[in-house]
Amino acid sequence: MAPRSELPLLTPALRILMGLLGAGTFGAGVLAVFVTENGTGTGVLLIMGGGLLVFALLGNRIESLEFGGTKLKLRAAAAERYALAAESEDRGDHDAADRLRSEAQALMDTAGPIASDYRSVRSSMGAGQDRTRAMQQVVEKARRLAADRSFEPSVVQGWLRDGTEEKRITALAMMQSRSELRDFDAVLAAIEHSRSAFEQYHAMKLAKSMLVDLDSTQIGKLTDAVKAQRDWRFRADSDRWRLSEEILGRADGQSGTR
Repeated sequence: MAPRSELPLLTPALRILMGLLGAGTFGAGVLAVFVTENGTGTGVLLIMGGGLLVFALLGNRIESLEFGGTKLKLRAAAAERYALAAESEDRGDHDAADRLRSEAQALMDTAGPIASDYRSVRSSMGAGQDRTRAMQQVVEKARRLAADRSFEPSVVQGWLRDGTEEKRITALAMMQSRSELRDFDAVLAAIEHSRSAFEQYHAMKLAKSMLVDLDSTQIGKLTDAVKAQRDWRFRADSDRWRLSEEILGRADGQSGTR
């Protein structure tokens, strides 16, 4: 099954409109520099105009635009969480403040650079062993980062449930490294609705390591999902088939001891 494509965020017509608005707003800001003493208002016009022009020119590539080495979209999300953390701290809610700071740090340190590396490898290399090895190196980087740092489980689980393909593989790698980040339902969905063979393999690999902690109902769901994928999503001579055999064999033996 091919990865699901996403609709463009900015249509050509919307980009043209944003370009016109941006040019007008930026021009008004430049003019205001010379005719008004309202520095704040002038700055707002220049920033808004410039931002609209950037969006109009770059369109849907805006997620890949880097500023100081960090993705703009992720910086914005992280900054929002840092601001909410400060508000929580002011209210005396220290637990919420710590959680929000953890989420912000996770966004800054993980989803941006690692997801960017994964996307770059997939887009720049043709399918084959070389690309698989390169993607595996990205997975190893995510595992090491998860082992060295503390991350909020809900954030990582959210990447796997609702994130882009890059964030999903990042989440799977981090879950392979840290058991407290795992969520069975999200992993099961990644097996059943994976966006690539590489993602499905790592979801199955993670599920195999989770088997020892699953109850009988979860084991039944996992075995049903794996059996449903055989022949349909992968062949008998593939790595995923061999991994599925290991999962089903271990699940059968584990069920017999309970």
